[in-house]
Amino acid sequence: MSSSAIVKSFFDPDTFTVTYVVCDPLTGSCAIIDSVLDYDASSGRTSSKSADKVISFIQENTLICEWILETHVHADHLTAAPYLKERLGGKIAIGDHIAEVQKTFCSVFNAEKNFKTDGSQFDHLFSDEEVFKIGHLSAKVIHTPGHTPACISYIIDSNCFVGDTLFMPDYGTARCDFPGGDAGMLFDSMMRILSLPNDTILYMCHDYGPDGREFKWISTVKEQKEQNIHLTGKSRDEYIEARTKRDKELKMPKLILPSVQVNMRSGNFPPAEENGITYLKIPINRI
Repeated sequence: MSSSAIVKSFFDPDTFTVTYVVCDPLTGSCAIIDSVLDYDASSGRTSSKSADKVISFIQENTLICEWILETHVHADHLTAAPYLKERLGGKIAIGDHIAEVQKTFCSVFNAEKNFKTDGSQFDHLFSDEEVFKIGHLSAKVIHTPGHTPACISYIIDSNCFVGDTLFMPDYGTARCDFPGGDAGMLFDSMMRILSLPNDTILYMCHDYGPDGREFKWISTVKEQKEQNIHLTGKSRDEYIEARTKRDKELKMPKLILPSVQVNMRSGNFPPAEENGITYLKIPINRI
């Protein structure tokens, strides 16, 4: 028995993030990829507006949430994974290189002494080439580091969810200047993705609508190979030189400090202090 994945997209204009629900139509089982918890940096308040849209879709279509998947520890938005798990069930999962990211940022944020840097905050850690099921759908994980050490992509049917590795062809590729990032490694990861069949559909995690164009987040391997402004016609060394130069000109994402210290905890906030209030830290002159 086989089926074709149904993909529903949810675009958050505040963080330019796309969340996906991938469904097996035969069983109603689904996975959520790269969810968003709304966060107002000026007030420190969160809301579940974006996540509730996903929940409503799943409940209205009587779907069964089996997985809540992360492509990496995001630096531009907070994940809603714990909230979604509480409301819908499912396992929260990320790549098994998450420990590298946790070890780096544990010291940056001076995390509590009992903070574990082994990825145990997540329900499952995927290894490279691991295969898992969403209902009857077969899904495969590939390790695609470079933007961060723990980035992974999910291949489900003829679809590949690439996280921040690639953007739409007119916007290029991910930055590599975060701790543990590496432009050469990213190039190799992108070549791995672009070795998939030309008609493989690629789903981006973000789009920024360059030059005012309509927001888009779906591409193909063929389109990326022929049109990506950072890749097409460039050797590995040329890409590394251009990517490194561009990264030096970029500002840090405005939500990197709250995002990373929450997302490295599988979306949970740091423990409340003795007054019962939870705090996020802002390291000065560190990032």
